[in-house]
Amino acid sequence: MNRSLERAMPLLGSLALITGCSKPAGDTAASPATSAPMATASTSSAPVAPRMKETTAPPADRVGVLAPGTGIPVGEKVPDVHGRDLDGKDVALSSLYAKGPVLLAFYRGGWCPYCNSEIHALTSAYPDYQKRGVTPVTVSVDTPDAEAKTKATYAIPFPVLSDSDATMLAAFHVVKKVDGDELAKMKSFGVDLEGYSGKTHHEIAIPALFLIDRTGVVRWAHSDPEFKVRPSTAQILAAIDATKLAGK
Repeated sequence: MNRSLERAMPLLGSLALITGCSKPAGDTAASPATSAPMATASTSSAPVAPRMKETTAPPADRVGVLAPGTGIPVGEKVPDVHGRDLDGKDVALSSLYAKGPVLLAFYRGGWCPYCNSEIHALTSAYPDYQKRGVTPVTVSVDTPDAEAKTKATYAIPFPVLSDSDATMLAAFHVVKKVDGDELAKMKSFGVDLEGYSGKTHHEIAIPALFLIDRTGVVRWAHSDPEFKVRPSTAQILAAIDATKLAGK
């Protein structure tokens, strides 16, 4: 077993256990104790893939709307922030959109089954984004090792960036600070934020999407603190088509 896989193994176990994100009152999602059993060395040579939970598409009149106080509005240029790739190397956002339009997707982390569903949808629809000349780019506070597991699980064909210090999140105004009560609830479901990010800031992303053209200008944007609500693939592709960015 190589060192990278050794580092990833604790994360694999956590990912397999998680069946829900931190939940608001009234959420009746099953706890890890009632989920499908995790494969272990004694039962299987490979761990069970992270669970996914289907997201809900927002109503049409809420698609492309930024939640109050969040995001970078359409028409504004994005700051030239940096993340790390799966090898821990620095990547400037400008180096990505200079090659063509990108769909920058901020997600909570590989522990979140709603985020896993979103990532799976982005991966499945990758040919449709390619046809439009748009490259998805995902960002979370997960470390490169944790991001590598997410990428491998879904065979993600596009860039996956780590923003452990939450500097990209802050620049795009999509930071959610996890308070003590919520942090305790997440820990009760096996979610160790510090383990995933390698930091003690307890910050995660508000789910958000930004369509950025090759000049670094936002052409479409969406954010929603309700993590179960995410634009569908059809809604995103329709928004891209409306901007007439295809081929530019």
